[in-house]
Amino acid sequence: MRATQAFIPTLREAPKDAELISHRLLLRAGFIRPLASGVYSYLPLGLRVINKISNILREEMEHINGNEFFFPALVPRELLEESGRDKVDVLFTAKPHDYFLGFTHEEVITDVVRNTIKSYKQLPFLGYQIQTKFRNEPRPRGGLIRGREFLMLDAYSFDRSEDDALVAYKKVRESFGRMFTRCGLASIAIQADSGAIGGSLSEEFMVLSEDGEDTVLRCSVTGYAANAERCEAIPVPAEAPDAEVPAFSEVSTPGVKTIEEVSAFLKVDAKRLIKTLVFLAPDGSPVVALVRGDRELNEAKLGRTLGGPARLADPAVVERVTGAPVGFAGPVGLPASVRIIADREVATVRDGVTGANKADAHFQHVLPGRDFPAPEYLDLRTAVAGDQSPIDASGVLYTERGIEVGHVFYLGKKYSASMHAEYDDVDGAAKEFEMGCYGLGVSRTFAAAIEQHHDADGIVWPITIAPFAVTIILVNPADPAQTEAAETLYTTLKASGLDVLLDDRVERPGVKFKDGDLIGVPVKVTVGKGVADGGALEIGLRRDRNSKQAVPIADAAAHVLGLVKQLKDEIQASVDTHVV
Repeated sequence: MRATQAFIPTLREAPKDAELISHRLLLRAGFIRPLASGVYSYLPLGLRVINKISNILREEMEHINGNEFFFPALVPRELLEESGRDKVDVLFTAKPHDYFLGFTHEEVITDVVRNTIKSYKQLPFLGYQIQTKFRNEPRPRGGLIRGREFLMLDAYSFDRSEDDALVAYKKVRESFGRMFTRCGLASIAIQADSGAIGGSLSEEFMVLSEDGEDTVLRCSVTGYAANAERCEAIPVPAEAPDAEVPAFSEVSTPGVKTIEEVSAFLKVDAKRLIKTLVFLAPDGSPVVALVRGDRELNEAKLGRTLGGPARLADPAVVERVTGAPVGFAGPVGLPASVRIIADREVATVRDGVTGANKADAHFQHVLPGRDFPAPEYLDLRTAVAGDQSPIDASGVLYTERGIEVGHVFYLGKKYSASMHAEYDDVDGAAKEFEMGCYGLGVSRTFAAAIEQHHDADGIVWPITIAPFAVTIILVNPADPAQTEAAETLYTTLKASGLDVLLDDRVERPGVKFKDGDLIGVPVKVTVGKGVADGGALEIGLRRDRNSKQAVPIADAAAHVLGLVKQLKDEIQASVDTHVV
């Protein structure tokens, strides 16, 4: 394509509200433009990248016998009611139906499958689509990293048995790893929480980035990795006095509510405080959760314990359950009907401090099991850097930042059971499908690639997803010799099947060079004064300024093709050696 005919609206500066480097560069280089908060238009350069990513995904899905669908964005309420996922905003009503914007399509494909796949002979089955998705995201941020509208590959597997379903899970998991590697991304698969999707096995694909919004916990010895919602927290004993713990007693703490305030007021380490939080279980019943004062309760772990999301109780419920305003609740003296769950570290607190279940008062010298019934001890806290590894006692956890770009789930019969999706097995008995679902963020992968591949001057695209493989910068379009050399090379490379951008604009060379670096095309050819001086072109890689070489015009096409092959071979070598 010729730059004089291309729509590439570059900017010298990024908008001030663009914080992530990918957001800034996508705007500056003319790949996207905002329409509303969290909603973006893909400009021609951006669409080229999206299409190249999508083609890689299609090739990999076809490799594992995936069937491509395209489902409606609008989903009737009745379908979501079957799975219990209808508690979302209604888009519009067309009597007699309410319609939702599809956030994922488990129900839609399950409806298709239950009406078409009737026999075990039609299994296994894997379907997928690449489609725009929608989220009622309260705080869109990071450009394409967290928006209200985005492009996603979502895939769904249907199998006869759990063993077969886990085979499908492994195939898609490995396929996702190849997809990211082919896109030039270094990714890792980590243990994750299943969240609202459900299921018993879940992993996220993370692209490590200093600006990532997710915390990844990794073992220093084994390479184990998990997100903060999932990582097991090994109990660490609190430092406690060796002397016998005296009977608990009440102490006045007027207006002292927070852990920090209580710790300072009573001059005790936060490790000796027992934080008491009141939640509402999925069935609406109150549950008291305890965690050491220096720890954070992990709501995802609590939700898994309760069989669904738990909501933090409002102040009125806290006072009804404990008799105290928020900040003064504690486990001592609670009614026997109230379920108490505690993190395992609470059992190590020997001389603790808790709320006294009355305003402006706390109990000191509290001993779990003596002063309140021994609760259910579970892993409820969030693991942190420095904790013992849950996999190898000799290892410790450390943290990295990451961007989630994919998620794979083993669902079991969560949807097939609720939607009565069955097939006839070999013995003639009706059985429910074993399912898996898999999501890969196409637009997020687009942005994450820039987070990993950029420098001070702009984007440095991997060759496999770059909008163009080669850019030819024609320094002086008024010079016939330069123009002829540029046009000849442009025609030859296009005939070889390469995507080529010819910058034939009547513009200052400095502007062309800056735009070229900003856009980030992998191979750069400069057609300038070297044509007249010695019949040579300057050819090099965008990623390495020291790679520039003066190449005779007659050899230029072969040299460029060699560089493109080198870059593609490097990616393929990574694919061949990649282990998820």
